[in-house]
Amino acid sequence: MYASVNRFVKAFPHWAVAIIAIALVSFYWFVWAEERYVSRATVVLESPQVATPDISFASLLGGGGSGNTHDLLLLREHLLSVDMLRLLDEQLGIRQHYSEHGDFFARLRDPNVPIEDLHKYYLRRVEVELDEYAGVLNIHVQGYTPEFARDMAALLLDAGENHMNEMGHRLADEQVRFLEQQMVRLEERFEETRAQLLEFQNEYGLVSPTATVESINQVVATLEGDLARLQAQRNALASFQSSQSAELRQVERSIEALRDQIVEQRDRLAQATGNSLNRVSAEYETLELQAQFAQETYSSALAALENTRLEAARQLKQVSVLQSPLLPEYPTEPNRLYNSSVFAIITIFLAFILSMIIMIVKDHRD
Repeated sequence: MYASVNRFVKAFPHWAVAIIAIALVSFYWFVWAEERYVSRATVVLESPQVATPDISFASLLGGGGSGNTHDLLLLREHLLSVDMLRLLDEQLGIRQHYSEHGDFFARLRDPNVPIEDLHKYYLRRVEVELDEYAGVLNIHVQGYTPEFARDMAALLLDAGENHMNEMGHRLADEQVRFLEQQMVRLEERFEETRAQLLEFQNEYGLVSPTATVESINQVVATLEGDLARLQAQRNALASFQSSQSAELRQVERSIEALRDQIVEQRDRLAQATGNSLNRVSAEYETLELQAQFAQETYSSALAALENTRLEAARQLKQVSVLQSPLLPEYPTEPNRLYNSSVFAIITIFLAFILSMIIMIVKDHRD
């Protein structure tokens, strides 16, 4: 028996090495490797459905499936980040747990390893997979005790939800504070322009100089119509009456009176110097436009502030648990048969390739 084995080893050393490797690895997986418990959880991110008011800025509020996938990816990256690792170590002591349990190859060799090495080990024990079709995150946490695996998965969910809320609210809070500061300035500007408009009206005793100008224009138009009528009447009387007749002289006096009245009204509207109505009306329109602009800006700022507050509420992310962190009843890792079979198949395949290479080399020598 020994001689046969010795001849086999000498004739096929690569196959002997392959068999020994398969035996050692199988011994490790089936006998030596310590069992690990896996806690599973499935979550989805949801936002509160805030009703949007029926005003012009309603179109600014919106959302879609792509945004939810983006949020899930952000949550996944945070769950696998070094910051999350530090939090888990502070609250659960993962260095101590993974260094005190497990076999020689699977445990954390040194509880005081640098954070970079600890993070690499952490990624071997925590899996977070995104199911894009269902829009959910599947979380798998491996621990050497069922309680530790469950507690670690639960802490991942709580810390992930808090992080998403904090990240979503940070920008919204900054926008709200900025808009509130702008509201104070715009309100002061609005009150200032309204006060200037009222002061101008009181100074000139006119509620609306523009309306007064329009009224005077109508008066002038009426007077010019009367003047044209009297001039026609005068021309008709002059054709058959003497210029010294009483009726003709009366018409002349009426014409002069109308002309004086028209000149007076036009002087009220426009003068080279002084506070004519056209100058007053132009200043009034400028002040009125400034007041209207300040009012519209103030109204837009109020709408934007309300919109931002609603958006802040929409940014609240709730981690809805579809499958709560499981307290495993039996270990599922490592997958002993699968690991041993995969190693054996790969080793046999490599040994077979090496055998083919050896045969080819021998054929060429011969």
